[in-house]
Amino acid sequence: MEETNELIQERIKKLNRLRESGIEPYGIPFTVSDNAADLAAKFGGSGKEELESKAEQCSLAGRIISYRDFGKTAFAHIQDASGRMQLYFSKDLITGNPGIFKNLDIGDIIGVSGQLFRTKTNELTVQVKNISLLCKSLRPLPEKWHGLRDIETRCRQRYVDLIVNPHVKELFIKRSRLIKALRNYFDERGFIEVETPMMHQIPGGATARPFKTHHNALNIDLYLRIAPEIYLKKLLVGGYERVYEINKNFRNEGISAKHNPEFTMLEFYIAYRDYNYLMEFTEKLIPHLCKEINGTLQVPFGEEDSSVTIDFTPPWPRISIIDAMEKEGVDPAVFRDVEVARQFAIQHKIDVERKATHVKILDEIFKKKVEPRLIQPTFITEYPVELSPLARRKKDNPELVERFELFIAGREVANAFSELNDPADQRGRFEEQVEARNQGDEEAGFMDEDFVRALEYGMPPAAGEGIGIDRLFMLLTNTYSIRDVILFPQLKPEQ
Repeated sequence: MEETNELIQERIKKLNRLRESGIEPYGIPFTVSDNAADLAAKFGGSGKEELESKAEQCSLAGRIISYRDFGKTAFAHIQDASGRMQLYFSKDLITGNPGIFKNLDIGDIIGVSGQLFRTKTNELTVQVKNISLLCKSLRPLPEKWHGLRDIETRCRQRYVDLIVNPHVKELFIKRSRLIKALRNYFDERGFIEVETPMMHQIPGGATARPFKTHHNALNIDLYLRIAPEIYLKKLLVGGYERVYEINKNFRNEGISAKHNPEFTMLEFYIAYRDYNYLMEFTEKLIPHLCKEINGTLQVPFGEEDSSVTIDFTPPWPRISIIDAMEKEGVDPAVFRDVEVARQFAIQHKIDVERKATHVKILDEIFKKKVEPRLIQPTFITEYPVELSPLARRKKDNPELVERFELFIAGREVANAFSELNDPADQRGRFEEQVEARNQGDEEAGFMDEDFVRALEYGMPPAAGEGIGIDRLFMLLTNTYSIRDVILFPQLKPEQ
């Protein structure tokens, strides 16, 4: 830390010298006509003599990431959004104020113009004739031979991580491509992209603990949304038949490699279809995205010594939740009796609260006994109605609903069901949720009278699905922690 402070003080001295010589070290506009990648693509094959004969001029800007000072001359590399380019400085060739040249540091952002040439080592280089200091850096970047490797520091100081780790920048460019591919896929199939409220008077659409705030002007409590489901289904009532939204959800829960309290979700609804249609739709959508991002449907996942190949080639297995649990040694009686379920959990060291509901216990058993074993893409279907308060019951078994969850690499990636559009049934399920909340279940839902009223006007039979973008992207890029695919994840305050 002491060494860093000394380096900062030295840079501040340079900053003062620049100002004393009339050079403003911040905020000067600069006209950029080229970038590193385009120059490399256009002139990468040009030889030394060809470049000299053409006297090709260029202008680019970026951050200095290496700097070798030889007195009257210097070599540097700058990094712009597209890549890196070498620069050659000669005090005798640079026009304008020489004070800039004398006071440069790694990390400074500069604009340069000059002529392309090749060095003795044959590297494409800009011979700088004009230089503008665009921003003086006061903090030294991490040393290139150590880099920035500590995961928490990288996430907390993502701005530095993006500078010194080019693969991180590429990862988030790839994430942007995924979002664009998603939008194109839905737009081409007649879906309308919409935006629904982030603040809800009644949190709904999922089973989760919400964030709570207060609106002063209206003097009411509001909740950051845990899901957009209720509003999207109101749009089905209003006459839209295909809608989707890509946006943030918020859940006041734990932070882990798989969970961030703020995360990105794709949620979409289609009228006159059911969950069987959505399974087929998902088997086409996700392989399409995988091919767009990776160029193949076979993707490695995990550390090298324990890596597996995820094969996204459809069709994918479809297994009922009861059959999946029985396959892993879970007694089917746990579905019929809460005490049997509780004793099973205790026997297998599955942590459940003393007052946990039957549904909550079943969910924890599934997470511990089944979920980690679902490596290849697998649809788990036919959930108990208590686990799915917004899903339509199965005609042949009213205790179950028409729902599936998609699991890949032991992680839930998608959740979908045939939507409940019977207002009386919906009211009854809301009432059951309210009773569960009164009994101490903080994740149980609320009564939503306006949504019941909307259903009373009539919602067409429909199917809806939510896909966690962060988790899907993790799978497609072999990334273990959700913090590595979110630009600014939530972290504990710095000490």
